[in-house]
Amino acid sequence: MSTATITPRALADLCARGQAIALIDVRTPAEYRELHVAQARNLPLDQLDQRTMAQARDAALQEPLYVICRSGGRARQACEKFLSFGDANVVNVEGGTLAWANCGLPVVRGQKAVSLERQVRIAAGSLVLLGAALGWFVHPAFFGLSAFVGAGLVFSGVTDTCGMGLLLARMPWNRVQGSADACGMSQNVQH
Repeated sequence: MSTATITPRALADLCARGQAIALIDVRTPAEYRELHVAQARNLPLDQLDQRTMAQARDAALQEPLYVICRSGGRARQACEKFLSFGDANVVNVEGGTLAWANCGLPVVRGQKAVSLERQVRIAAGSLVLLGAALGWFVHPAFFGLSAFVGAGLVFSGVTDTCGMGLLLARMPWNRVQGSADACGMSQNVQH
């Protein structure tokens, strides 16, 4: 079963007509704090499990749950998780928060953060460079580090999943200190 999608403009039109929508943002709390759609609640992808997914629902299961991220990839993964738990009424917001902002729709801006995608590129590049340098100057076996990271990048591209991204999402600098509600949603976002 494929995931349903909606354009940012169509979702904004639903909001403008006064329709109550349930919208979750599955990016890290730091990314959410930087820029998010006003109606979105933060529920990071790495924290999604069956219990938190059930709690994420504001309305009855008959109402769609809209899912958004930075550009659509993590939201699609979250929708697939919902589908695997039997909740077929989930909708991925096409193009994510970036598309929403590019349409000129209202967003909440907060403290600047380095996106998770940039963090992955920085970490992967650093590990490849480190492996090459150690392989050249210390011992050729260190070239294996570069090969391992390269294989991980190929796997990530083929499967559209990123283990390094999931790991980095759990790092302290991607967490927001403060209280959380019953669903684990961050409550200390500055508007």
